[in-house]
Amino acid sequence: MPGPAEPRRWSGRVVAVTGASAGVGRAVALRFAQAGAMVGLMARDAAALEDTRAQIERAGGVAAAVPTDVAQAEAVFATADEIERKLGPIDVWVNDAMLTVFSPVSELTPEEVRRVTETTYLGYVHGTMAALARMRPRNRGVIVQVGSALAYRGIPLQAAYCGAKHAIRGFTDSLRAELRHERSGIRVTMVQLPAMNTPQFDWARTHMSHEPRPVAPVYRPEVAAKAIVDAASRCEREIWLGWSTVAAILGNMVAPGFLDRYLARTTVAGQETRAPVRPDRRDNLAAPVHGLHRVHGRFEAEARSSTVIVSGTWARLAGAALGLVLAAASGYAAGRLHPAPRGSRPTSGRTGRR
Repeated sequence: MPGPAEPRRWSGRVVAVTGASAGVGRAVALRFAQAGAMVGLMARDAAALEDTRAQIERAGGVAAAVPTDVAQAEAVFATADEIERKLGPIDVWVNDAMLTVFSPVSELTPEEVRRVTETTYLGYVHGTMAALARMRPRNRGVIVQVGSALAYRGIPLQAAYCGAKHAIRGFTDSLRAELRHERSGIRVTMVQLPAMNTPQFDWARTHMSHEPRPVAPVYRPEVAAKAIVDAASRCEREIWLGWSTVAAILGNMVAPGFLDRYLARTTVAGQETRAPVRPDRRDNLAAPVHGLHRVHGRFEAEARSSTVIVSGTWARLAGAALGLVLAAASGYAAGRLHPAPRGSRPTSGRTGRR
């Protein structure tokens, strides 16, 4: 868990976290518990959830573990009720559960895309609806959507996951506007992450010849956890974590064609290690892979412990300014390359003599 310097600003508050058995979700649960929150833990693997709960309680925290498949709407609603019975009214709901498949689109099956979508997108929808049903009567609460740079820019080999992350952003934008229309006291924030060193690369389904890996640069899950806990306090519209996230999002806004070519050249090889896929490799698409649940993945040697946190609002303004500069530069360059002939007259506007 985070060190003793973590302020206990969430004392007495209840936080529900999906995907809490491993990776970023587990790191978020531990961080909130260190800050004094009582944490409701949700994931499919009961034993891994119990391990997370025990880790929190050994450090003096309070947690309730409720095994839940977020793809099942009724299960999510029932879990929200159980968390409130055990811990009290939910103040913060963090949607984090995800699945992915490393594969070209040509080798994906409809069933694989459906399963990724049911968990990575509809799991967020179900969690958000469950949270709203309990927060609206109280007219308060915070919903945190754990997103990704891939919510703005799709990359090769993860079309199903990127599609789900894009869908989350669209769904969240609609919800945010509705809450503003209602003058609601409920706040929604989205945190867009870079590549994280989590166990997903050990158990995600893959159709590639070599073991998958995160696209560098890679960050420790604790970096994301700190940003997510801070986002729940600040309630900014959106947070972008890491320069790689900022570059991917702004680059796609300004020069998507260039990014198409760049990603085609770099990110296929950039998502594979040199190790061939093990013949006995198990994946978690249909069911959890027991015994591998932890915060960190196997890329700890290269994982970074800190990075920049940028408000999405300021980043978009910077992107708009950059776009204007590039447009002006392109126009200037075009004029230099193809100057108008001397003595030529304009082809639009008033052409008659005064």
